[in-house]
Amino acid sequence: MIFLSSVKQKVYDWKDRLRDRHMLTLVVGLIVIIVALGLYIYKKQMEYRQASENQYNMAFYELVDYVQNVETYLAKSLISSTPEHGAETLTNVWREANLAQVYLSRLPIDSVELENTSKFLNQVSDYSYSLSRKNIYNEKLTTEDLDNLKQLHDYSINLENTLNQLSNDLNGGRISWGELTKKGSVAFAQQVSNISKDSFGNMEENFHEYSGLIYDGAFSEHMTKSEKKGLTGENIDEEAARNKVKEFIGEDKIEEIISNGKSENTDIIAYDFTVKLKEDKNNKAYISISEKGGHVVFMNYNRDVNAETITQEKADEFGKKFLKDKGFDNMKETYYLKESGIVTINYAYEQDGVTIYSDLIKLKVALDNGEVLGIETKGYLNSHEERNIQQAKISKEQAKENLNPKLQIESEALAIIPTKWRTERLCWEFKGKVDDTDFLVYINAETGKEEDILVIVNTPNGTLTH
Repeated sequence: MIFLSSVKQKVYDWKDRLRDRHMLTLVVGLIVIIVALGLYIYKKQMEYRQASENQYNMAFYELVDYVQNVETYLAKSLISSTPEHGAETLTNVWREANLAQVYLSRLPIDSVELENTSKFLNQVSDYSYSLSRKNIYNEKLTTEDLDNLKQLHDYSINLENTLNQLSNDLNGGRISWGELTKKGSVAFAQQVSNISKDSFGNMEENFHEYSGLIYDGAFSEHMTKSEKKGLTGENIDEEAARNKVKEFIGEDKIEEIISNGKSENTDIIAYDFTVKLKEDKNNKAYISISEKGGHVVFMNYNRDVNAETITQEKADEFGKKFLKDKGFDNMKETYYLKESGIVTINYAYEQDGVTIYSDLIKLKVALDNGEVLGIETKGYLNSHEERNIQQAKISKEQAKENLNPKLQIESEALAIIPTKWRTERLCWEFKGKVDDTDFLVYINAETGKEEDILVIVNTPNGTLTH
């Protein structure tokens, strides 16, 4: 009996322990579920916050782009010498100012705080539209009109500079859109209190005095063509494209070539490759070879660049030699931009002393040793051919008569430029200055009409155009 009693007691003890284990398992399982649910909710909140941050960033940088375009077109309107081109330029101001307003309204800032900025963009839009109507009816702008445009342009420069400062604050992490979504504009004011100037406040200060002053109410975009004149040769397969990669980069430098397939839905159908290099295990090169003809469309190799030891002029020499070695002759440097030890240089084809901007190649050159780290040939492949360049019907002196008299001419030459209709025009290219702004003005060498105006932007890092 004593033995049976002992056995029963052990059975009961075992059941209790089993019950405790079940309870422990249940508790642990519940904790795991709660933690997992918490992590899931946290992850979703972070995703939502990041999505909101991305939306605000997109709206802000679109605003920056459109305000920059407003400033550029206003500058062009000041020296336009024909009603036709003036109407087009002012219509562009109207469109870009409207789009800037759209993206300004998407920022998480109370509209009251940006009232003057919004009003400025609205008045720029309305006034430029009214002046474009005058131009369309072949009326020239009056001195008062031009003075008003000059004042608008000055204000737009202030706005552009302030937005650039705000962009630096965003990139530096001193301002967070995420905080604004939670706490509103008060939080924004607190955030920017540690910045040298409240960027939006400064923006409003710039336009506080602006009230009813006016009216109360570098050719890369033309590179895509259906007929690709520079894309010569027969179609090749992937293996032939792989051999082109070896030829372009140098087989002795390559450890492995990895195929990324073929890009079909692009301007130029191409085979894409990733290239592992023998002497750089940390970085890879990426290259695209056109299916038609086996031309290099694109190559990029992002490596760390050491201290700069060569000048931009020397880099240009390296670039020209590289192009010549790869079969691109008669290429002329046009514009460049330096950033992080690398200079990106635009080269245009030159024929009989005429610069042909349609035939564009871009190079990335390292300023530590002159190595070419990147190339893009899309413009060249779309447009290049030997042209039958006719003699200009309008002389250089006749073309000068059609320039705005305020333009102080510094140089002149013949050039072929692309148009928005995917055609080309032989023009007299005049480089000059109005006040402190540099311009390129293109006068049609056949008709004498003003074809285009570009604003030259000179910075410590290079020369660009808008």
